[in-house]
Amino acid sequence: MVETLPIHFDKFIQRMYQINEIAPDVYRISVFVPEIQLQFNHFLIKDDEPRLYHAGLKLMFPLLLDAVKTLIDPAQIRWIGFSHFEVDECGALNEWLQIAPNATAVCSEAGALVNMTDYAIRPAHAMKGNDILQTGKRKYRFIRTPHLPHGWDAGVMFEETDKTLLCSDLFHQNGNLIAITDNDILDAHRSSLLNYEKGPLMDYTPYNHKTKAMLYQLADLAPNTLATMHGSSFYGDCTKALQDLDGVMKDVWGEK
Repeated sequence: MVETLPIHFDKFIQRMYQINEIAPDVYRISVFVPEIQLQFNHFLIKDDEPRLYHAGLKLMFPLLLDAVKTLIDPAQIRWIGFSHFEVDECGALNEWLQIAPNATAVCSEAGALVNMTDYAIRPAHAMKGNDILQTGKRKYRFIRTPHLPHGWDAGVMFEETDKTLLCSDLFHQNGNLIAITDNDILDAHRSSLLNYEKGPLMDYTPYNHKTKAMLYQLADLAPNTLATMHGSSFYGDCTKALQDLDGVMKDVWGEK
């Protein structure tokens, strides 16, 4: 999301991270970049087979590695997931695959075919819609969401045990925000989208005839927690938040 901006990414290795447990054994590792007023959030989920969701930017890898070391031995990571092919989602994937010799990338079938076959140093685990990945006590359901938030290969993961939705860029909020809240996050999300409409990051997400149905499909999962990649995670009425997200996106990008 930031590749067009004049950011010195080498400074990432000197930045601070913040770790918060936003759901049972779900740890949000956040790095705030003040130059662009944006948090980059990564989720380490403990289980028999630990999972990292969002591999992060390649140049942020040393910092994230230090953060993960405070939670588990990074070599124990078994699964590395992400929504779609983008530098903050999977830029450091291969660095993690080298640190964790038994780790496997997890993505959509489309992502495995069109991206991971050439990008990843080991074959990825490709998931169809509604496929289940069991990592011990946890069960992850893969939900196909093409072009939501963006990318042909996009999808999200729903952890069915504690009902955490790993929702990638959905509900993106700018600023250095608290780790998790039950207050409304849609106003901040709308403001962030409208701010992006003024510059090179306009048209963040396509809004089309399938968008509402996909958001309502996610709402029907009745998550307890929305684990967001940028900004605060949310533990209020997640079903309503996902339904209301359609209205925000339609207002910003729908037919006028």
